[in-house]
Amino acid sequence: MADRPRALLLGGTSEAVALARKTAENFDVTYSLAGRTRNPSRPDNVTIRTGGFGGVAALSAWLLARNIDLVVDATHPFAEQISLNAHNSCQITGTPLLRLLRPAWQAVSGDIWYHADDIADASRKIRALGTAAFLSVGHQELRAFAGIDDIRFLIRTVDPLETVPLLKSTYITGRGPFSVDQETALLQAHEIDVLVSKNAGGNGAYAKITAARNLGLSVLMIGRPSSLPGNTVDNIDRALDWMGMHRRR
Repeated sequence: MADRPRALLLGGTSEAVALARKTAENFDVTYSLAGRTRNPSRPDNVTIRTGGFGGVAALSAWLLARNIDLVVDATHPFAEQISLNAHNSCQITGTPLLRLLRPAWQAVSGDIWYHADDIADASRKIRALGTAAFLSVGHQELRAFAGIDDIRFLIRTVDPLETVPLLKSTYITGRGPFSVDQETALLQAHEIDVLVSKNAGGNGAYAKITAARNLGLSVLMIGRPSSLPGNTVDNIDRALDWMGMHRRR
C-alpha cells in the first residue's frame, strides 16, 4: 500500500515489538534499535534500522527527509537520551509524538524496598543493605559500583562482556524472561541478600522482584528519570488508538 502513513517506532522493548507487528499492515513502519544487544527481538514486515541517529539535528533531518508522519517512542523507561532527542526533534519538525511507557512497579505487601534516585545514589546506599548483591542494572551502569570492595556482586547480562569492572563479582549470561522459580534458585545459589534493580516496569523482568519478596530480601529500587511533557500512554491498545487517529487525519 503506497499511501500508508510513515511511522518511526523507537523500539527495544516487548511492547515496541508487539506494536510494530500490529501496525505493519496499516503503516509504513521503520523500527529503530539502538544496536546495543546482539540478536534482539525484531518484528516482521517493517524496515529495521540499527544504530543511533547522531543527535537532535540529525534526527530532525532524518524525519523530514523521509516524510515521517508520526513517531512512537517505545524505548526502555531508562533510555533517557533517545527519548529526549525524539521529543526535541519532533518539536522542531512538528511531527506528532507519542510515548508508550509501561507502568512502573509498585511495592506490595511483603516487599522490602529502599529507593535510589539514580545509579550513583544506588552505589552510595548499597553498603548499608547487604554484602552480596544481584545487580540488575544493565552493563553500562556497572562502573558506578567499581570502587566497592566489601560487597560480592552477581552480574547477569544478555550478551557476554569483554571486561567486568567490579572487584568482587560473579558473571553469568542469560536471556529472559525468567520464571520466579529460576530467579529464586539463582538468588539462593549465590546467597544474595540485596537486589539492585531499575524500576523497568512490565511483566518480563518482574520475576526477580517476586523472588526477592518471597525470600525476604531487600530491594534497592532505582527510580525512573523525570518524564518529558507530551502525549504518553501506558499500554499498546491506547497507542493503537492514537496511531489510528493520526492515520485517519
